[in-house]
Amino acid sequence: MKTRIVSNFLLASTTLCFVACNSSPVYKDASAPVDKRVNDLLSRMTLEEKAAQLDMLSAKEDSLMKDADTFIEESVVRFFDSMCIGSIHDFYPKTAALSNELQRRAVEKSRLGIPVLFIEEGLHGYCGAGATNFPVPIGNASSWDTTLMYNIGRVIATEARAHGIHFLLNPNLDLAREPRWGRTEETYGEDVYLNSRMAVNMIKGMQGTDLKDNNAVAAEPKHFGVHGIPESGSNTGPVFIGEREARSTHLYVFEKAVREGKARGIMAAYHDIDGVPCISSEWLLTDLLRKEWGFEGMVVTDLGAIRRLLEPHYTAASPKEAVTQAITAGLSMQFYDFDHETFQSAVVEAAKDGSLSKDKLNRAVADVLRLKFELGLFENPYTDETLIDKVFHNETHQALALEAGRKSIVLLKNEHGTLPLSKNLKRIALIGNLADMSSIGGYGPRDAKGVTVYEALKQRFGSNIQINYVQTGMSAKITQAVAASDVAIVVLGETDREVGEGKDRQNLNMKQADIDMLEAVAKGGKPVVSVLLNGRPLVFTPVEEKSNAIVEGWFPGENGGNAIVDVLFGDYNPSGKLTISIPKYQGQLPIYYSKKPSSPRNYTDGNGEPLFPFGHGLSYSSFEYSNLSITPENPAVKAHITVTLDVKNTGKVAGTETVQLYVRDKIGSVATPVKALKGFSQIHLKAGETQKVTLSITPEEHLWLINNEMKRVVEPGEFEFMLGSSSADIRLKQTINLK
Repeated sequence: MKTRIVSNFLLASTTLCFVACNSSPVYKDASAPVDKRVNDLLSRMTLEEKAAQLDMLSAKEDSLMKDADTFIEESVVRFFDSMCIGSIHDFYPKTAALSNELQRRAVEKSRLGIPVLFIEEGLHGYCGAGATNFPVPIGNASSWDTTLMYNIGRVIATEARAHGIHFLLNPNLDLAREPRWGRTEETYGEDVYLNSRMAVNMIKGMQGTDLKDNNAVAAEPKHFGVHGIPESGSNTGPVFIGEREARSTHLYVFEKAVREGKARGIMAAYHDIDGVPCISSEWLLTDLLRKEWGFEGMVVTDLGAIRRLLEPHYTAASPKEAVTQAITAGLSMQFYDFDHETFQSAVVEAAKDGSLSKDKLNRAVADVLRLKFELGLFENPYTDETLIDKVFHNETHQALALEAGRKSIVLLKNEHGTLPLSKNLKRIALIGNLADMSSIGGYGPRDAKGVTVYEALKQRFGSNIQINYVQTGMSAKITQAVAASDVAIVVLGETDREVGEGKDRQNLNMKQADIDMLEAVAKGGKPVVSVLLNGRPLVFTPVEEKSNAIVEGWFPGENGGNAIVDVLFGDYNPSGKLTISIPKYQGQLPIYYSKKPSSPRNYTDGNGEPLFPFGHGLSYSSFEYSNLSITPENPAVKAHITVTLDVKNTGKVAGTETVQLYVRDKIGSVATPVKALKGFSQIHLKAGETQKVTLSITPEEHLWLINNEMKRVVEPGEFEFMLGSSSADIRLKQTINLK
């Protein structure tokens, strides 16, 4: 009897062992639901493995590479075979074979075979060397072309994924209402609605239809939240704003990115809002982002943001306390905050002593694992190594960069039809150092250079037009060159050494050297065309006073010089519109158009109006608006409102007009802006052609406010609808009574 029992026990044990040893873990079952796979993998991980998944490797700082083609074996063993690090950044592999080798080591050598997430920058082009370089975001947004934005997102994602990259730190959704801030160039401008539309289309372009595809990456909007109005315009400075205003403006853009764009990443910001650091704000990273908006992606710190809890925020006394605060608030992954031993030990020790709860830790790790499952990395961790030759900086992508460059250009002034210039000109005075300097803006492709204005003119006209090029600081020669020419083209503004992250300015007035240059040009007595190259609005009042025509070029990308010359000579009819107000004087700041009625902006020395308003942009065509109709005339709160009008091209050439719809809530329970953009539509019209433009408005989407109870509601009452070519150029108006 005893022998039989032992035999049965051994038989049962053998059977159980056979089943256990020959069945694949649930997390490796591609047919299982993602959440089930995540939970299964979590149950198998040690505390140390969980901590490593929340950590990021710096390929630049952690001595990963011996040279561009060779790894340091000890580093690969440490971070991929053993530690199984969560992600790697600043790698920018020149081939997919390099990223595949690291991935192979993580998948085949580590205990659980968890793939690594490759994270890089890609704000206006994948930041690897040789990638397609588009205009800076404030330039791309000046196109007001959401389809273009989507297509740019597709190209950035395609070129990144071909190198094995899965996750890009893009787009920047900060509202640019403080142009002293150096990162203004990275934004889509000052407006809530326009930013939200650009954001959603960029994110959808990047993430494609399925993150598993070889032309899709996870998008990470930044900097969450309200980062674009730091005190004194100083990067990472504190922000003072009420919850209602934050929800109505800055945070709303992120909400659309999450709810509509389905962004899978979020970057938590450096700064504090009303004294609470964003990185340790549970209201921001959990209550709002996750519970209210339904975000299920991965939250990464901005570089070093957790460490800032120690200093300068002084809200944590140790790395362990800082890490615990951040993860508890809703963080998923560190970004070079602490060295690997310090960070991972902090996570493990906090979990062991209970200061970091098991649920909070598992939530953070689950965020990272879930994204890896969604990207298909457990089934297909490797990248097709032939993709680069097919998709990297190909002719189609280069053509899109030229299109974006053209559409980003804004014609600010064109007195007496100075532009377009005649191709029969014999002599051009080209003035300014920037005429032959290429600036691409921050977070563009490594070592990228664009075609300069000087190069484009030489390539276009060769010896057919004499170009008298004189640099800044040579006043006598400038006047002489202009006098001997038919027209003067002056290129001025700033370089990408003067604007970008950490390059804030306390003085936005033009440099004296540029003012002297303009005065020397004016003495030459010929028509003056000024081309602005800059990453943020400067005080260009002297340019407006001394120029017959002004072209805002921003930093226009790899084909920028060609795009500018196309506009100057009429090969392309400009259609760009400002996405940010340009101040007349520095003392006007901040000067965004959607001010509150209680902000008069009246001064003893001026009326406070901008030099060029939001939405402004001229064309070589002229457009006439007529026949405005809004139906129903007295809509219900739940109604769909249709706005129609006719637009006619009254000019002599075909052109594109951006019709802008602004709305004012005439009486509300809280103060609302004097006008706010709520829709826009682009139409291309032949000379003499008329088209009907239709815009659709839904009160719950476009006519809401946040009331005294901090609830988003639509209040019945009168709303003034304003249609125009800019925020200051309103052509048609009609008031409706919302029931």
